[in-house]
Amino acid sequence: WIMSEAKYQSKLIKKYEAEGYYVLKLISTNKAGIPDLLALKPDDVKFIEVKGKLTKVSPLQNYRIKELKKLGFDARIERE
Repeated sequence: WIMSEAKYQSKLIKKYEAEGYYVLKLISTNKAGIPDLLALKPDDVKFIEVKGKLTKVSPLQNYRIKELKKLGFDARIERE
């Protein structure tokens, strides 16, 4: 059984909020390829790209994650 990406995303949001993060779902930004979620704590910022088991990460999404890491952010792909 494969969980939908949307359901997995909701599960991740609940998980991060339970850990004390303020989580934003980034729907439309001025930069294409930015990860789906932004999880915030006062001294901790995470950019999270959510993918289902069979969903591929696009080259642009990989580029944005590398770009964010280069700037010192925790940027990651969370796969179901």
